[in-house]
Amino acid sequence: MIRIMKYGEVANADIFARSIPEVDVAGIVSDIIADVRIRGDAALLDYCEKFDKVKLKSLEVTPTELDAAIAKVEPEFIDVLETAAANIRAFHEKQVRASFIIAEKDGVVMGQKVIPLDRVGLYVPGGTAAYPSTVLMDAIPAKIAGCGEIVMVTPPAKDGSINPAILAAAKVAGVSRIFKVGGAQAVAALAYGTESIPCVDKIVGPGNAFVAEAKKQVFGRVSIDMIAGPSEILVVADSNSNPRHVAADMLSQAEHDKMASAVLVTDSMALAEAVQAEIDRQVKALPRFEIASTSIDVNGKIIVADNIDQAINIANAIAPEHLELCLDNPFDYLDRIRHAGSIFMGRNCPEALGDYLAGPNHTLPTGGTARFYSPLSVDDFVKKSQYTYFTAPALEAVSDKIARFARKEGLEAHARSVLSRFE
Repeated sequence: MIRIMKYGEVANADIFARSIPEVDVAGIVSDIIADVRIRGDAALLDYCEKFDKVKLKSLEVTPTELDAAIAKVEPEFIDVLETAAANIRAFHEKQVRASFIIAEKDGVVMGQKVIPLDRVGLYVPGGTAAYPSTVLMDAIPAKIAGCGEIVMVTPPAKDGSINPAILAAAKVAGVSRIFKVGGAQAVAALAYGTESIPCVDKIVGPGNAFVAEAKKQVFGRVSIDMIAGPSEILVVADSNSNPRHVAADMLSQAEHDKMASAVLVTDSMALAEAVQAEIDRQVKALPRFEIASTSIDVNGKIIVADNIDQAINIANAIAPEHLELCLDNPFDYLDRIRHAGSIFMGRNCPEALGDYLAGPNHTLPTGGTARFYSPLSVDDFVKKSQYTYFTAPALEAVSDKIARFARKEGLEAHARSVLSRFE
């Protein structure tokens, strides 16, 4: 059963704790990366046989396979994908940055170019569930940014196939190429390239501990979005909230993973006890009961605060991936939220709306990293170059200042590189 704790009566360490296990996979991942760098496709095929229990002849999904898989997807779900994709595009198109130029001084031109990445890699998890929503959320911003090629990797099933819903999402989102490989070996292939899989400039997407560690180890060779941990939800709710709805929203994240975190912060002990009873009742009816119940027992908690202002402070300190403000006037509190990946406003905005259909991205910072990370966006798929142009008179006008600055830092050659032009 989920724990109830009164803020101020238990240690802050218990209030803010995240029970994320320390899994030492660095050595295993390092060996896998080295093997893929040396043996390329042969290593990937061996790992598919070892970890995914399938002997593949080739890694890439062919156009024929793609069409055959999509034909198996019910038209109603294709329509849902199209609706979600349209909403995601509409939201992310607002994020597009323009290049700029400054030419306000005589003889001086400066500017910044916004340049899409040439090729990006999307990691789409397999494992205990399939996530076509992740395909849309990761690929559509890359497409809007103008990336030249979008390469997707995802683990195959034991029969060598990819979940048709994932392939349908890839088609809708505009993914360029799809490969049947997962785990740390897929990350290595994207970072260094193999005979079949081209190397990319950036890798995005969530995964298990091996995928997260691989992303850490290849960072620098390529860029990455973030290190995603177990899913999280924090609900701030008052006494007017419906305990059945709050419990259902918390369980929507608990069913993701045994290490997922579901937290309620409320100013009402009556609501806390009602939600506790609702979670105990509802979790028993879930198909993923074992996962959700373990998550609730290990990481779930209900924190009773003195008032909603204190609840907001607690939420900021936890910095959750998903934050629901189940309050009558959520916009009154929006400016006070400093640390949250995605904020769901009011009593009719369950987190699942954001997972699938609303439009804002669902690839979000976890583990408290919302203090300094942002949701995945179009910005993740572009880079910037800046440029400067000075005429000779414009440079001469500031040459003494540049020389003075350079000499203050003890860099005489810097000073002379400017002054020599006017001797």
